[in-house]
Amino acid sequence: MVISCIILVLALALRISCSNSTMGGGNLNATFLVDNIASTKNIMSLSIDNAFRLPSPLPTWPSGGCFASGFIDLGGLQVSQISTLIKVWSIHEGGPDNLGATFFEPSNIPNGFFMFGSYTQPNNIPLFGWTLAGRDTSRGTLKMPTDYTLVWSSQNLKIKQDGVGYIWLPIPPEGYKAIGHIVTTSPQKPSLDKVRCVRDDLTDVCESHDWIWGTNGLNVYSSRPRDRGVRALGVATGAFMVQNNGAAESLACLKNVKSDISAMPNLKQVKALVQAYSPLIYFHPDEEYYPSSVTWFFQNGALLYTKGQESSPVGIHPTGSNLPQDGLNDGAYWLDLPIDDAAKTNVKNGDLQGATAYLHVKPMFGATYIDIAVWLFYPFNGPAKAKLEFMTISLGKIGEHVGDWEHVTLRISNFNGELQGIYFSQHSGGIWVRASQLEFQNGNKPVVYSSLHGHAAYPEPGKNLQGSGDVGIRNDTGKGKLMDIGTNFLVAAAEYLGSTIVEPAWLNYGREWGPKISYDISKELRNVERFKIGKLKKAIEKIVRDLPNEVLGEEGPIGPKFKDMWSGDERG
Repeated sequence: MVISCIILVLALALRISCSNSTMGGGNLNATFLVDNIASTKNIMSLSIDNAFRLPSPLPTWPSGGCFASGFIDLGGLQVSQISTLIKVWSIHEGGPDNLGATFFEPSNIPNGFFMFGSYTQPNNIPLFGWTLAGRDTSRGTLKMPTDYTLVWSSQNLKIKQDGVGYIWLPIPPEGYKAIGHIVTTSPQKPSLDKVRCVRDDLTDVCESHDWIWGTNGLNVYSSRPRDRGVRALGVATGAFMVQNNGAAESLACLKNVKSDISAMPNLKQVKALVQAYSPLIYFHPDEEYYPSSVTWFFQNGALLYTKGQESSPVGIHPTGSNLPQDGLNDGAYWLDLPIDDAAKTNVKNGDLQGATAYLHVKPMFGATYIDIAVWLFYPFNGPAKAKLEFMTISLGKIGEHVGDWEHVTLRISNFNGELQGIYFSQHSGGIWVRASQLEFQNGNKPVVYSSLHGHAAYPEPGKNLQGSGDVGIRNDTGKGKLMDIGTNFLVAAAEYLGSTIVEPAWLNYGREWGPKISYDISKELRNVERFKIGKLKKAIEKIVRDLPNEVLGEEGPIGPKFKDMWSGDERG
């Protein structure tokens, strides 16, 4: 090992010596060589040095409209998404996994377009990012900054970095706003012609999102529009935001003032996107309760109950046409399993072979993105298990409920049709995962793992503990049976397509898809024979009580259309 290191040092010294001789450079001392080798080794090990690409090339999308044309008109301002990035400066400490962050600027910008700012991301993940560039199409939407303010410099930091980095904030003319920061390795101010500021009426309020890097009171975050949802007009720019000693530098997002949806895909394009990116859902090897189609649930004995007439439930039409359609959730109606025990067991188990994925397609970020929410219906949610340090225990009936709706959401760029990430819904919350961190199979199909009995979605197999330390609710995932969403799906709703999509009647049923059940949590926990340790008992009881009532099984869940994320953004 020592001999190998000596050979490496000598080889590198000879290489640098030859290179310097050719360029007229001087000699390098031994200390520089050792430091350079260590730095090179550190940099070479960084994930960000590997630019992420989807496993397979993007297909040729069906024609029609402006979808995947590369350009989107926001109303006097045409924008393009630039993912060809050139490294400007890196720092190799701090941030996620203490690996630092790297700052880039866009290259290969189309003629007539101008950058708004630099891009950055942590070094612990592969490079996968973009920033918008814009072109003035109505004279006056873009102007050069009047000056720059130096926000921060790494000059006095004694940490691993590639030279010295400087972060600049463009000072916009009156009536305009800055969209992004500029990063340089020089103390000289950038050229005023380097970036453009945007007229006020084409901007929206921005907020910080994911933490990227920070040190000594400075923190760098990704940015996103503050108001997000189907009707929100804010456009994500790919820029980063800076907080210096808690004070945020003023930046804006863009706005689609035309409210134009011409970049949204038509129905043929939506179906092509689903085929290209249809998630592969793996169920746990021990799963007992699988999804089904809603029609199968109705046809196999599901019943509609009315408050005050509990003794006279009625069957449900296969389309759900006899379900209340007023959208209320006042406790007057609910669904339940068949009364007959054999039929009840059959329905609980679901019908994986005939299961249908129900899709809600909606614009996001001012129609510059499309979100495809993939909903699965499970007739029954099974009981939960808890991990207590070295023990795993059953929680009795806690977690059981009828009618479980779960989803994942694909986020796709309307500039090119490229998958950007997936939202994994997990009980009352969830997480966004970039495409660069997903598992793929069969080309560009992302893998999703459904947790045992609870059916929460995760990006990888494992125990996925919901709690603190070694105490919590287990959400075990693994590769058991498989469902390819692309084999059986229905576009259930896409409001922007108008009358092209006819929503199924059951989608407008706003009441509960299961009965309201009151569990005595303390009693259920006492029934667990091994659950005797006081401190652990209190910890797990707190976690159980903090779960939403839908997860506990105390309330039947409502359908997809009446959840916040239907018209809003995902929680994450």
